Amino acid sequence: MVLCYEKCFLSENGRDTFHKDIKMDSLEGYWAYLVNYLEDMLMVRLSSLLLKSLDQIGSCRALRICILADNFLTRIEALMECTHLVKLDLKGNQIVQLPDASCWSHLKELQLLYLHDNNMSTWNNIKGLLGCLNLTALTLSDTPLSLKKNYRHCLVNNIWSLKALDNFVISDEEIIQNWSLPFRFKAFYSPTLIIQRWIRGHLIRKSLG
Repeated sequence: MVLCYEKCFLSENGRDTFHKDIKMDSLEGYWAYLVNYLEDMLMVRLSSLLLKSLDQIGSCRALRICILADNFLTRIEALMECTHLVKLDLKGNQIVQLPDASCWSHLKELQLLYLHDNNMSTWNNIKGLLGCLNLTALTLSDTPLSLKKNYRHCLVNNIWSLKALDNFVISDEEIIQNWSLPFRFKAFYSPTLIIQRWIRGHLIRKSLG
């Protein structure tokens, strides 16, 4: 059986760009082919390939975007070596337990993390994300945990850097515990958005003289 892998990477010096499909007989052959490029690779896309381990991916020291969706991964510790990650897509795997906070603290640039359709079922399974201090958007829908009462409220009040959870922007009412806003201030009419609109309007009027 021949598998198709998409290799997409840019070298740090910006002079080499590759966007092509490479046909290999096995994943081992794919990694062997790429061994000379791993340290400079900025993007990896290995989706729907029945992957169960990530033995070599820690060698991708410059990696910025990593898409590993729809595989059979259960452990992702190797990814903690990719300290320049900005986007990490792990949706549709078999992950139950995430690495602890000390591991996630190495990913200081990570902003987008997709974990929906995995097997995490308790807060203890994901509490390591507290170490990911710049995480902006997270997905955990279609996991056993997402069915728990107060799931969303618990996450947004513990992972303070989040701006969006499961593709929905986090409102002021969700952040401030036990505070119920009047209807006119909910969601689109939150105080934060009102201030932002006022500032934008002020700057536009100023630029127009």
